[in-house]
Amino acid sequence: MTMHIAKAAFLIAALSPSAVRAAPDTRHMAALQEEGRAVFKENCASCHGPGIGNPGLAHKPGTAALQAKYAGAVPALLEQRTDMAPEMIAYFVRNGISVMPMFRKTEVSDAQLRALEAYLTRNSKPPRR
Repeated sequence: MTMHIAKAAFLIAALSPSAVRAAPDTRHMAALQEEGRAVFKENCASCHGPGIGNPGLAHKPGTAALQAKYAGAVPALLEQRTDMAPEMIAYFVRNGISVMPMFRKTEVSDAQLRALEAYLTRNSKPPRR
């Protein structure tokens, strides 16, 4: 009897509206983050990815610039950051900064930008309210 109650409770919980709604969001977010990883690799990793930079440099140019700017207070590699907000990512992608070029919508579409935001904020903590 107890086993039947446990199975029934499991099925009710699994089929509840909140559980049914949460599953697609999780799958959607995973797919969006995977697309964002591809956008990062295609458009960002050459300057902001791991690895050595130009001959004689320990890091790629974007990583080296962020390392100098933050002096170790936050990770220089964007993929390791836990403090990034989608709005910050969108601003720098669309406007550029210093030697980082801006990316037009014909180069990185709005949908690709949303995916990149999802990828780079996957480790970020939710903002305090």
